[in-house]
Amino acid sequence: MDSPIADIFNAVLVGNNSTIQAQIEEAMELGITAERILKEGMIPAMDEVGTRFEAGDFFVPEMLISARAMQAGLDRLRPELTDRSDLFSGRVVIGTVKGDLHDIGKNLVAVMLEGAGFEIIDLGFDVSPERFSAAAEENNANLVAMSALLTTSMTQMEATINDLERRGLREDVKIMIGGAPVTSEYADQIGADGFGQDASRAVTVARRLIGSE
Repeated sequence: MDSPIADIFNAVLVGNNSTIQAQIEEAMELGITAERILKEGMIPAMDEVGTRFEAGDFFVPEMLISARAMQAGLDRLRPELTDRSDLFSGRVVIGTVKGDLHDIGKNLVAVMLEGAGFEIIDLGFDVSPERFSAAAEENNANLVAMSALLTTSMTQMEATINDLERRGLREDVKIMIGGAPVTSEYADQIGADGFGQDASRAVTVARRLIGSE
């Protein structure tokens, strides 16, 4: 790994969002492409964050810090990557379901997915089934990702799936759900295609569902 890319890798890994954009600028001045910075530096760094999280070496605070650095780096790279269709993994509509105002976990999943090459349409929180369906249709989404932190709001996930079916969209879009009270059994029960136990696993599930892995 080239030294500038190694520096960017480490900046994402430790969550140094105050320097990463300058490091990216320096790398590009040396002739390193945005694609290489993303594929060889930033994505592997977030993969390592996920590996450490699953091993119990990183926890949610560390993941959030790394995700902020990843987001800062993506903000700088985005103009250089917008026309690179070969870097496109799929289009994801994501949000926290109606009746639920929690969005930290959803935000983390969104950053992890964007870092993995997915285009993200983030609807925020308290998102109704109708908004999920409309956004999926308008953006020709490959995947709808729903989060819930409250058991009382989980029913909105099934309501969203039903709304997608009612609009004739269900066959064209995969459904992934997650959140503290959500289980793989619940995903199966309501007819979701996948369950993301945490942010790092959500990326793996999304890649599998869309066929980009």
